[in-house]
Amino acid sequence: MKEFDDFNFSVDKYTKELTRECVGGSDLQQRKKEIEAYNEQTSATLKQTCKKNYMQFIQTAKEISRELHLTIVFLFLSIISVSITDLESEMYQLSHILIEQRNILATMTDGKTNSHLNAADSVEAAESSAAVATEDVENSHATRAVKEMVQGFNGNLEGKTFLNEGALIELDGNDYRPIQRVFFFLFNDVLIVCKVKHDKRLEFLTEYDPKKIAVINIKDLDGVKNAINIITPDGSKIYQSITAAGKTEWIEKLEEAFRFDQQKKSKKGQAPQPPGRAKQQQQQQQQTPEKLPEQSPTDSQPKSLEDETPEWLSTASEELQTLVAQRHFEDAQALIKRTQDFLRVADNKKKLPQAAAIESKVKQQEQKLTNVLIQELSNSHNRNLQIALRAARRPLKILVEMGRSRQASATLLKVCTVSLRVAQREARRNNAEISELFFCDLTQVACDFLSAFEQQPACVSGEYNSHISVEHLLMLSLSALVVWCNAELQYFASQLIKHYLTKGTSLEAVAKCVERVRKPATKLTEIGLDISYHLEGLLRTTLESLIEESKQRLLDAVGRTEESWQPYNLQTKSNLKRLLHELDTLGIDMRAQTTGDTWLNLTQSTLVFVRQFLQLTDYCGCLAKGEALMQSLEQLLRDLFLAQHALKPPSDMAVDPNFVMKNKIFLVDNLLPIAIDKFRQISGRQCETLRELHTKLARQQGAPLPRQRSVYTTDVF
Repeated sequence: MKEFDDFNFSVDKYTKELTRECVGGSDLQQRKKEIEAYNEQTSATLKQTCKKNYMQFIQTAKEISRELHLTIVFLFLSIISVSITDLESEMYQLSHILIEQRNILATMTDGKTNSHLNAADSVEAAESSAAVATEDVENSHATRAVKEMVQGFNGNLEGKTFLNEGALIELDGNDYRPIQRVFFFLFNDVLIVCKVKHDKRLEFLTEYDPKKIAVINIKDLDGVKNAINIITPDGSKIYQSITAAGKTEWIEKLEEAFRFDQQKKSKKGQAPQPPGRAKQQQQQQQQTPEKLPEQSPTDSQPKSLEDETPEWLSTASEELQTLVAQRHFEDAQALIKRTQDFLRVADNKKKLPQAAAIESKVKQQEQKLTNVLIQELSNSHNRNLQIALRAARRPLKILVEMGRSRQASATLLKVCTVSLRVAQREARRNNAEISELFFCDLTQVACDFLSAFEQQPACVSGEYNSHISVEHLLMLSLSALVVWCNAELQYFASQLIKHYLTKGTSLEAVAKCVERVRKPATKLTEIGLDISYHLEGLLRTTLESLIEESKQRLLDAVGRTEESWQPYNLQTKSNLKRLLHELDTLGIDMRAQTTGDTWLNLTQSTLVFVRQFLQLTDYCGCLAKGEALMQSLEQLLRDLFLAQHALKPPSDMAVDPNFVMKNKIFLVDNLLPIAIDKFRQISGRQCETLRELHTKLARQQGAPLPRQRSVYTTDVF
C-alpha cells in the first residue's frame, strides 16, 4: 500500500499493474478488500488527526487570547505611564519631592513582592522537583525490571512514564475458558504483554500503543468475573483480573494512558501576570472575607458565558461515546434523556451559547447508539428462537424507551423470521414434526412482541388521531404482527405443499397432515390471533386438486378385480374373527351376515368396499372441518358409492339376482347410514349429499326377483 503515499501516484498505471499481477477474479477480489481496508484505516487516521489538531487549535487559541489580553493591558499601562511622564516633566519643579517619595515607596513595595514571589516559586520548584525525582526513580526501576525479567524484549523505554504492572489471565472469547497467564507492563505510550512460563519467567509476546486500543468492561456473569475486553489491532482479547479492585485499576490506568498527552498539556502553569495585578491579588488574599469590598453588578457577572455550562453537559458527547464503546447502553440512554430534558428548558438554552452545538452532538451520539442497538438486535438471531428472543430483550427495551419502536419492531420480526426458518429447515432434515414447532414458535414470538410493544401502539400503525379509542389503538398495535404472521404463514404453507402435499399423496396422508396443522393453529386464538381461515385459503387449491386426483384413482379401482358373485369364504375361523374385529373398529357390525364357521353372506368386493369406504369417510370428515372443502369431499363420497352400487355381474354369468340385490341393499341400508353418522361426528357438519342419496336409493329398491329356471333342465338326477 506504499504506492498510494507516492506523490506521483497514477491510478491508470496502478490498475494496469494490478490486473497484470492478479490471476483470476478471486485474486482481484482479495486485492479489492485490502484496498478497502486501507481506505477505512486511512479515513480513521485522518479523523483522529483532525480531532487532535482541532483540540490543539482550541488550546492554542485560548493561549493566544490570554497573551493578547495581557499585551493589551501592558500597552494600556505603558500609554498611561507615558502620559504621566509628560505631565511630570512639565510640573517637575512643583512635584519633585512627591516624585522622589513615590519612587522610594515603589522600590520598597517591589522588593516585598519579589521576595514573596521568589519564596512561592521556590516552594513550587521544590515540590515539582521532588515529584519529578520520584517519577524518575519509578520509571528507572520499571525500565530495569522489564529489561531484566522479560525475555525477548528489545524495545527502548527511555523517557517513558511507568503507570502500572500486574498479572492477568487470558480467556477464550467463546466459552471464557482460561488460555494462559500473562503479565502487563503499562507505560504512557506502550503496553507490554508477557507470557508467564512454568518457571515463573516472563516471555515477551507483543506490545500495543494504548492510544490504538479500546477497553470494554464486561459485566460479571455466572461463569466469569472481573473480566475486561481489550480491542487491539490484532483483534478482541479478554483478560481476567484476580480481584474487582484490580480490574477497576487496570481500566483507569489504560484510560489514563490513552489521555496521557492531553493531561500533560493541561498541567501547564498560568500565564504571567503584570506586577500591578499580582500586587492587587496579594492584597485581596490578605483581606478577610468579612472585609472584602462590595462588588459592583458588573463585577459579579461571569466573565464568559462558558462558565455557566455544567461540566457534565459540556462533556456529555464524549461520555456518551465512551459508554457506547463500553456497551453501557442503559447509562448512555439515561444520559441522553437527562441532556435532552435539560436543553428542553428555554431558560437554559438562552443562558448557554453552546446549547445548539451540544444538542447537535448529543443527537449524533443518540443516532449512533440507535444504530449500535439495531445492529445488536440484528445479530441476536439464533437457531434456537428462545435464545434469540432472550438476547433481543435488552436492546429492544432500550430502543422502545428511546422512541425507536418502529425500527425495533421491524428488526425484531426479521430476527424471528431467520430463527423460524432455520428451525423449520432442521426439523425437515430430521423428519421431526414441523407443524407443532412452527405454531409454538409463532405463539412465542407473538407473546414477546405484545409484551414489548403493548404500550407503544404507534410503533406499527403510523399516525392516528386523538379521538381513536383505546381498543382501536390495541388493534393497530397488532397490525405489523398480523402482517408478519401472514407472511410467515404463506412461507410455511408453500413449504408444506412442496414437501408434504405433493402430487400423488394419498388422501390418508393429506388428512393427517392437515389435521396436524389445524390443531396448533387454533391455539393462537387464545392470544387473539386467528389465522386458521387464512391457512385454509392458502391450502385450498392444493387440497382440492389432491381430492380430485384421489377420486379418479378410487373410481378406476372400483370393479377392476374379477368378482364371482358368491359368498365370501375366509378359509379359517381366525381370519373371520380378525375381519369382524377390524370392521367393528370401523363402526359396522357384520356378525348378522356370517354363515357357518368361515363364511360371510356377501361378496368379497362388497366387504373390501365397506372397509375402504368407512376409512375414506374418516379422512373426509377430518378434511371437512374446513368449510371450503365440503363440496369436493361430499362429491367424492357420493361418486364412489354410486360406482360400487352400480356394479352388476356380466350377462353371460349365471348369478342369483337375489344375492346381487342383497349386496346392494346392504350398502344402502347398513353402510350408508353408518357413513353419514361417522362423517357428522368427525367433521361436526351434516353430509347433505349422502343423506339425499340414501333417501333416493331407498325408494328405488324393490322386491327380490325370482330365480329364473329352465323347463328343459332339472336338478334331480
